[in-house]
Amino acid sequence: MAVFQLNQIPLLSRSALDRADHLRTDEQALKEGWATARLLRVGRRGAVRFESGALVWDSALELSADPSPEAVFLGVDEGVHLWAIADASLTGALRDLRQLADASIDDFTAGVMSAALALINWHAGAAFHGIDGAPTVPAKGGWSRVAEDGREDFPRTDPAVICLIHDGADRVLLGRQATWPETMFSLLAGFVEAGESLERCVEREMREEVGLDVRDIEYLGSQPWPFPRSLMLGFSAQADPDQPLVFSDGEIAEAHWFTRDEVRTALAAGGWRARPEEGAPATGARLLLPGSISIARTIVESWVAAGR
Repeated sequence: MAVFQLNQIPLLSRSALDRADHLRTDEQALKEGWATARLLRVGRRGAVRFESGALVWDSALELSADPSPEAVFLGVDEGVHLWAIADASLTGALRDLRQLADASIDDFTAGVMSAALALINWHAGAAFHGIDGAPTVPAKGGWSRVAEDGREDFPRTDPAVICLIHDGADRVLLGRQATWPETMFSLLAGFVEAGESLERCVEREMREEVGLDVRDIEYLGSQPWPFPRSLMLGFSAQADPDQPLVFSDGEIAEAHWFTRDEVRTALAAGGWRARPEEGAPATGARLLLPGSISIARTIVESWVAAGR
């Protein structure tokens, strides 16, 4: 079956967080809500405290008497305001978002972590205006930054395509980056260039990375990817398995066509550990696929299920 759809919503797209965006410009409401607000401290590499299956929150008043300009407003949960702040000194038993995904986090936690990491990562590199380098300060609960003359910047999101290439029948092409262990493969992906449509980006990236001409491009779904601030846009496309593979841009070390049964076996073996550099969950497997945090796994699972 060549055409298929996602059989579930990608993990980081299942947000159950009420962002309460109408409160971002209401300084009085944010100040009043701060008195009972909960604060999520985010350590290095996006790690947080996570105990008994839930995020560990502090009282916002432990940080300051009023909303801190360094904190970002995430939304509201049962009438309680939620904020997050970068805290490089955070210690203890910490887990990052990839590790939390392995723990099957709920939709609320997925939404909180996706928003918190995206905002914190943006602020870390947005202290100065992109045009003239003028200093900027946080505004609107951390959802913008403003220069002294009133110019306003908003959180940046970088769109990227990720594509499952199939042969129209029972095989799929998977690639391995040069920095990954030899058995770790995934879908091909790349960032959208200025002035480029998503479909043309799929065509260009697949040609650049493996030298294939793809056709029958179909949009599948999307997922935020706050590493540091991307939006992954999922596609499928068909290619000729007899066309030679050419690795011209240096990003892909190797790629192979795998059968649906091979992929099904790899899915049953589990996913990568929290980070690719940490290795595989099992030994002796020819093929290891991304874990549940990635839209790549959702796409692969959906393609396998469509062939049953």
